Amino acid sequence: MSILIFLGTLIVLIVMGMPIAFALMLTGVALMYQLNFFDAQLVAQNMIAGADIYPLMAVPCFILAGELMNAGGISKRIINLAVAMVGHIQGGLGYVAIAATLLLGCFSGSALADTAAVATLLIPMMRDNGYPVPRSAGLIAAGGVIAPIVPPSMPFIIFGVTTNTSVSALFVAGIVPALLRAGGLVVVWAVLSRTMKVNLQPKRSWAERMHAFTDALWALVLPVIIVGGLRGGIFTPTEASAVAAVYALCVSLFVYREVKISQLLTLVVNAGRTTSTVMFLCAAAFVSSYMVTLADLPAQVTDFLGPMMGHPHLLMGAIMVLLLLIGNVMDLTPTILVMGPVLMPIVLAAGIDPTYFGVMFILVGTLGLIHPPVCTVLNVVCGVAKISLESATRGVWPFLLAEAILVFLFVFFPGFITVPMTWFH
Repeated sequence: MSILIFLGTLIVLIVMGMPIAFALMLTGVALMYQLNFFDAQLVAQNMIAGADIYPLMAVPCFILAGELMNAGGISKRIINLAVAMVGHIQGGLGYVAIAATLLLGCFSGSALADTAAVATLLIPMMRDNGYPVPRSAGLIAAGGVIAPIVPPSMPFIIFGVTTNTSVSALFVAGIVPALLRAGGLVVVWAVLSRTMKVNLQPKRSWAERMHAFTDALWALVLPVIIVGGLRGGIFTPTEASAVAAVYALCVSLFVYREVKISQLLTLVVNAGRTTSTVMFLCAAAFVSSYMVTLADLPAQVTDFLGPMMGHPHLLMGAIMVLLLLIGNVMDLTPTILVMGPVLMPIVLAAGIDPTYFGVMFILVGTLGLIHPPVCTVLNVVCGVAKISLESATRGVWPFLLAEAILVFLFVFFPGFITVPMTWFH
């Protein structure tokens, strides 16, 4: 009965159009009534506790770092470097898009921010050079969902806090899957671009390439600082976020000098607005998470999945299909906040590594960002490219299929994720 009340209340409220944060909070309240101990004070206490979690301090700092980097010209320099290196080959601007989304993901960890930055700079260039706009938009959207699985990843931070999993381990474990996802996009684009009649960028001299590299060097150093600092135990993920924000501020103000002192207030306000949305979601979700634990929903779901508990690959496959279906109707952050506390006890009972599960959870959840009806990342690209969602969906499906196949390969070959995890230890 608790499962039906939990799912029924949440689905009805979402269908009614209620903001997801309020839907999560009221779902927790519905469970309180069902268990016969509603207390408004308990709701308030859990919301405060949900926001008062030390690792979540990383969220505003990484968001601010992303704002500073986009305004400070770092995105532009990363793309200029990629154009200088591979822009002259067949389909070169597509490879530029993949490289740019991968590198920019190392700065902010936000799929929306990175996709918007790359699309704004590359879509007009690709259109002017004869690239099919729907296919180009699909590629950039598919590349944009690399950001949530490379450090610093905000979804990893939220998942780690929600399920009590090591954020540092998640960061390290996400590196190889991110590279393989980018490699999969390269293979698909190589096949699709063979028949495209496009204008190629002029081949740059080695002197021009070196100039582009040195110009982008300050941007390229940050991922090394973050990953190296985490790997070497110099700082925690929360401290890494502060390092990233200060580094971005210094580079934007004093090195590239594209951000003025007068612009800082606007950038901080923008970061604050985004942060408030994320933090209120986390606070509201803590109410439902608390009630999920008291109602013992994980045990009820475990009973349902009982026949699969002795077969980890089969269980992981079933969970991935479930998350894929949920991701088609719910954004990534709410999916983490709702399903993370429910599924983690089941995964632990089955003997599956929680870090491996966390990476797989985010990998599957990101697919919903580029698949209708939610498809928030795909909608961003549609807005920039000024095309319909239907056209963008036709453009993205080969890349979406490749990313989905890669996820299910990880189910049967978990070593791609579990082996890099040993680097952290």
